[in-house]
Amino acid sequence: MATVWIPSPYRDLAGGEQTVIVAGASVRQVTRNLDTAFPGFWERLVDEETDRIRAGISVVINGIVVGTALHEPVGENDEVHYLPAIAGGQP
Repeated sequence: MATVWIPSPYRDLAGGEQTVIVAGASVRQVTRNLDTAFPGFWERLVDEETDRIRAGISVVINGIVVGTALHEPVGENDEVHYLPAIAGGQP
């Protein structure tokens, strides 16, 4: 099962946990299973209209940004991060 790192803005859904172990062979399955264990993740992470991870959120698997596709494979011992965009800086 994959280790999913929960970013600060979403920890309220996971009872404050920083990491959780989640089954799934794709980003879609991991995200669905994460939502089953901690309701609210699917709604916050997935845009139902486009069937992709929401704009402003990137998925990183083992340090590699895979973007917003839900079909990306996830291995048994992978680390998955959902990273919200960080705004700021000078124009």
